[in-house]
Amino acid sequence: MTRPRAYLAGPEVFLADGAAIIAAKNDLALAYGFLPNGIAEDDLDPTGLSPFEFGHRISLANEKAMRASELIIANLTPFRGISADIGTAFELGFMCALGRAAYGYTNTLRPYFERLRDDYYRGAITQAADGVTRGPDGMMVEDHEMIDNLMLDGGIETLGGILIRRQVGPDRLWSDLSAFEDCLRAAAVRFGLAVPV
Repeated sequence: MTRPRAYLAGPEVFLADGAAIIAAKNDLALAYGFLPNGIAEDDLDPTGLSPFEFGHRISLANEKAMRASELIIANLTPFRGISADIGTAFELGFMCALGRAAYGYTNTLRPYFERLRDDYYRGAITQAADGVTRGPDGMMVEDHEMIDNLMLDGGIETLGGILIRRQVGPDRLWSDLSAFEDCLRAAAVRFGLAVPV
């Protein structure tokens, strides 16, 4: 039986210990019967290319890898702000548009509304005259009790996947893979693979 190809999305490539975390995720994916995608940059040569051209080549390689994958597991832990990594959000949307199986996880239990209210607006939100909760900049502050923008939660839900939420210590925010493994376990059941004990 051919292993289903899993596109493992997340900002790990930017981390100082990202290579080790990516290797651990790949090993787990293999243990659950999936063939993990590689990192596009690893197979590309930037020689003679401008930074923009090289970036575009990475983008095209990632899109090719996604089209060749049966599912995505996206790390939606907030990155460089209150939301998931924007590239990961794009990749999740891309895979949802292709109708592929979609799973996600985050290593924080704090919902998007709480992060928006407390971290971005520092509590300075009020109910405006129109009855809508707004920040001091006049922007609506939505609360759908979701982990991030409603399109991320919604896309996973629509495709029958799961979005795992865990709370881990700040020192393990990126290295704790228990929620990632929960996604692998659920996906393995869906794809009829043997689940490791």
